[in-house]
Amino acid sequence: MIDIMLVLLGILLTATIVAAVEYYKQLRRAQKEYERARDAVEDIVLSFNRQLKREAERLELVAYKVEEIASKEDRALSTAQDVEKRFQSVETKIGSMEDREKMLAKIEELDKRVCDVTASQEDLVTKVSSVEEQAKQLATAPEPRIEAVIPIKRDKAMAQLTETELVVLDFLVSEGAKTAPEIKEKVKLSREHTARLMKKLYEEGYLERDTVKIPFKYSVKKEMEKLLKKTEDQPVQ
Repeated sequence: MIDIMLVLLGILLTATIVAAVEYYKQLRRAQKEYERARDAVEDIVLSFNRQLKREAERLELVAYKVEEIASKEDRALSTAQDVEKRFQSVETKIGSMEDREKMLAKIEELDKRVCDVTASQEDLVTKVSSVEEQAKQLATAPEPRIEAVIPIKRDKAMAQLTETELVVLDFLVSEGAKTAPEIKEKVKLSREHTARLMKKLYEEGYLERDTVKIPFKYSVKKEMEKLLKKTEDQPVQ
């Protein structure tokens, strides 16, 4: 009786081990399927991210092209309006013979003034030559040292700029030419706000723009760079 029970127990144990091994194999297969599925999902996500990046770059390119076209249209419209005003002014001035006669009289008077200015200019040239000669004679004399009592401030031309605009100009002077996305990272503004800011500084004559490549690179004009490099506060000697 005991032998039969031992045999049955052995059979049961063997069946249990076989079932455990089969279960383990199924778990391994399920794990491998999961890993393959995970890798496929990661590949899909990476591909989707790359496609999104390409689409974002295309949109940025379109935005810069639109900005350039808008800038050209604004300049063309301004020029057309200016020409139209000049034509209207000319038509008003030469609308009648009397106006033409007055214009001729003004031209003669202007011609006389030009002659007077020419004579004054010749006299001024003579005086300048005399001053230059005196300056050459004084060039060898030691120059007195002038110490600044009042700290030197930036040029009045900078007074119209906002704090953000000054940050942009200082950044371009210290780091060199930059694109609008690079400037956006510096000033922490939106892409649209940064584009409008750079367009404003460019049209007001503070910046130069390199249109060879897109996105455009902006740099500070030489004369403005000199103003920006002046120290706002110099210590009194």
